[in-house]
Amino acid sequence: MKNIISVLTLLITISCCGQYATEITVDQTGHGDFTSIQEAIYATKAFPEKDITILIKNGVYKEKVTIYSWNNRLTLVGENPDSTIITFDDHFDKINLGRNSTFHTYTLKVDANDVSLKNLTIQNTSGPVGQAVALHIEGDRVQVINCQIHGNQDTLYGAGEGFRQYFKNCEIDGTTDFIFGEATMVFENCAIESKANSYITAASTTQTSKFGFVFIGCDLTKSDESINKVYLGRPWRSYAKTVFINCEMDSHITPVGWNNWGSAEKEKTVFYAEYQSAGPGANDQNRTTWSHILSKKEAAKYQLNNIFGNWQP
Repeated sequence: MKNIISVLTLLITISCCGQYATEITVDQTGHGDFTSIQEAIYATKAFPEKDITILIKNGVYKEKVTIYSWNNRLTLVGENPDSTIITFDDHFDKINLGRNSTFHTYTLKVDANDVSLKNLTIQNTSGPVGQAVALHIEGDRVQVINCQIHGNQDTLYGAGEGFRQYFKNCEIDGTTDFIFGEATMVFENCAIESKANSYITAASTTQTSKFGFVFIGCDLTKSDESINKVYLGRPWRSYAKTVFINCEMDSHITPVGWNNWGSAEKEKTVFYAEYQSAGPGANDQNRTTWSHILSKKEAAKYQLNNIFGNWQP
């Protein structure tokens, strides 16, 4: 009854005098406005003039969540990243929609601009069964703060030519190509954990994009000691760009650092680089000849105001 009353109150607020709720609470125990994250998103105003925040109480929310393009200016805030969990288990073979099934496997998909995700765990629990996305972003000016993103192959997909996506203080893990896509993505002070001998990134940066994936002050770790041959990246498309700045690399990073995905031609068009890598996986002397070790002057351009232009997260 209490939950019904709160929902009615929310609906009255939305309908009265053209106003709308700018703060909504999701609580599985029934003490909020909704018990489902997706139901709360359905209730938000399309193309709002003011920011809208959905507060998500602790719990395991097994649901496939979409933030639609008209749900811009929306923030999802969890109560605690360890215990506010959005989870689902779709994967390529389960979806079975042809060669592009990967893009339907997400647990949480962001199609809107100006979205923030904070203090959440977003996971795909299908296991090591092939492509299975946890977080899929197709919006510009999206920021992900203090979140845990768990999966195996293809954990995190950043889409959209020139779209800007920012990750800070996040934990991201996976096996193969677990950070991939064409968006301009910056990862600052994040923990990047490999769960198998494979590839961390698979950028598909477009030829006209100045920046692809940029990792700043991140820790590259491994889930166990048996992992000893992980590449920093391989090019999903010919103009892939990936740069690591001031990152700590464990011993699982292979000395050559980068892989050409079986194409010597891509060695001529990709841009893979590092600056002041540290730790047992850092190896300036033995990196592949077609990657770059940046000078201090070259590294200086990898500042947020330069990468993101008129948007500062």
